Amino acid sequence: MSEWWTYSPEHFLLFSNRVYWRLFEMHNQAWWPWQWLFLLIGIGLLALMARPRPWSGKAVGVTLAALWLFVAWAFLWRRYAVINWAVEYVAYGFAAQAVLLCWLGVIKDRLRFAPLASRRFWLGASLFLYALLGHPLTTLFFDRPLAAAEVFGMAPDPLAIGSMGIVTAMSGGVARWLLPAPGCWCVASWLTLDTMAEPCAWIPMLALFWALAACWLGRKESPVPF
Repeated sequence: MSEWWTYSPEHFLLFSNRVYWRLFEMHNQAWWPWQWLFLLIGIGLLALMARPRPWSGKAVGVTLAALWLFVAWAFLWRRYAVINWAVEYVAYGFAAQAVLLCWLGVIKDRLRFAPLASRRFWLGASLFLYALLGHPLTTLFFDRPLAAAEVFGMAPDPLAIGSMGIVTAMSGGVARWLLPAPGCWCVASWLTLDTMAEPCAWIPMLALFWALAACWLGRKESPVPF
């Protein structure tokens, strides 16, 4: 029997690359044509970011909470956990993030967006736009079928990246509470994809660094004049 220190992460991988990406194909097939609904939801969130109303924070909190619960149940629990038992516990983490979003967004009403003219807002909004419109198309750049696209609100990576974008665009210090969960998922996704030697492994980590940099810049900046 080999010594434990001779093992590499590849030895603990429970599935192949083909099986992993097939999950997204089956998920998209099962929920078609709901992808269009999630696109509209994303556009609605973007509108609330750009033109906030007094009730926007509550609406964003409830919407994001619903999306985190949906991904936890429909993808993590029902599909991903079938090939990776540890994901069952991750699903509970997603549910906890949904509860936190409801607590801060609805009960405490603390979700407020930074000024439209601030760098923090634009860095967050651009990250969200990538998650909504750009991330699903990355499947084409890495020689995978469009049927395996990761859609915002349906798959964990774009949901985590998009959530970081929305939270980054907020003011009031809520990022310290709402960034850890999507940030941890991005690290876990990077580890998984890197172990599979997937060329797209850098994407979730770059998104995390982008969000952290935006939060850091947002602590000191003054609004950008137009």
